[in-house]
Amino acid sequence: MLTISQLASYAGVTVRAVRHYHAKGLLPEPERDHSGYRRYDASAVVALIRIRTLADAGVPLSRVRELLAADADEFAGAVEDIDRQLRVEIRERQRHRERISQLAAGDSLALPPEAVAYLSRMRELGFRQQVIDIERDSWIMIAAQMPGEAAALMAIKHAQIENETLRKLYLDFGDLVDCLPDDPRLPSLSDRVATFIEAEAVAAAGVEQEQPISDDLVALLDAAFIESFPCAPRLLELLQERGWTGWTNIRRIAQ
Repeated sequence: MLTISQLASYAGVTVRAVRHYHAKGLLPEPERDHSGYRRYDASAVVALIRIRTLADAGVPLSRVRELLAADADEFAGAVEDIDRQLRVEIRERQRHRERISQLAAGDSLALPPEAVAYLSRMRELGFRQQVIDIERDSWIMIAAQMPGEAAALMAIKHAQIENETLRKLYLDFGDLVDCLPDDPRLPSLSDRVATFIEAEAVAAAGVEQEQPISDDLVALLDAAFIESFPCAPRLLELLQERGWTGWTNIRRIAQ
């Protein structure tokens, strides 16, 4: 007769595992002898080895009892079912691995591929990291709130960044991300921004412009812009003096 330690050693498991199998009802727990110890016989060794073998093969403990009591046909059917479940889990884990790999660059977290490509293009064009960061965070919020429209909105952003005049404005703004509100370059930049917006408004005259982003999200994006750049409040004030309000959704001030 064997002690629990000897039983565990014969089966190649830990004493803790034996007790766990007892608790799960997989391995009968013998009565204590007159010395107060539980003693195990050869059948317990065989049963424990079978349990360990099934568990090592990936069989959930909830199914082990079923397999131990199954006949040949039932055993084969149960194993086939478990194998099918394992294949599903493997495919799911593979998808997780692919996703983790995509996240290695950082930008892919919570962003659609179009947005990741846009941020990569900004880097190619020499944008400051602070500007890229606020764009990334803004598009994380937009994609979460408007997943079905993110691709169309990103197509607009891709076109905008390839517009040489607008791109130069963005790049020049990037040079001012750390400047203070009294920086003498801000009025000139505001003039250029207002001139560009005015030209775009003239070009789009007669065309109804739909704003797909909700007012609440626009306010949140504008707040993030203001919090990110010390000069932002002053820049918005200068744009208001030139007849325009807002940042995410710039619009003419009603006269």
